[in-house]
Amino acid sequence: MAGVDVDADRATALAQLAPAHEDFLRRHRFDPAMVATAEQVHGGKVVMVGGPGLHRGADALVTDRPGLTLGIYVADCAAVYLADQNGRAVGLVHSGRAGTALNITGRTIDLMRTGFGIEPADLVVHLSPCIRPPLYETDFAAEIAAQARDAGAGQVIDDGICTGREVGRYYSYRVERGRTGRMLAVLQLLP
Repeated sequence: MAGVDVDADRATALAQLAPAHEDFLRRHRFDPAMVATAEQVHGGKVVMVGGPGLHRGADALVTDRPGLTLGIYVADCAAVYLADQNGRAVGLVHSGRAGTALNITGRTIDLMRTGFGIEPADLVVHLSPCIRPPLYETDFAAEIAAQARDAGAGQVIDDGICTGREVGRYYSYRVERGRTGRMLAVLQLLP
């Protein structure tokens, strides 16, 4: 974000970005007090959430609570948005190489099926900008898309944008050698 010094470690960069992220939320009619975030440990844990706050050990969140905003931070990993076409639930996944190897997107789709009764064919899955070859050795975006299709997702959309090629617009952990900001991805089930 313009004017925010993010040449720092993750915790410092997030603290410095917090006012800008909260301003973004307010300008887009999200209540900053109603945000559930994932700790993001590059794992495979998916959590059903019913209220705001930090969910430790999780890399993916799902909810059927209208008005609750799901949030994750990314800086080369993909934010994977999952929305039920019938408006019953949403999910938001942080998936990089490790989460993709653990099939966190497939796990999230499965939890939405078992936890909310949503047929995978009713889900729209959208991958955010993320790092891609040749700037990264693994095309985890293609793997995420394949895993979503294999899990039965009705529609899978990948914008194809590489964060590392557009550092002026996106943060890139790899290109900026770890001293960078984080983009806040948010998703909400409308009331």
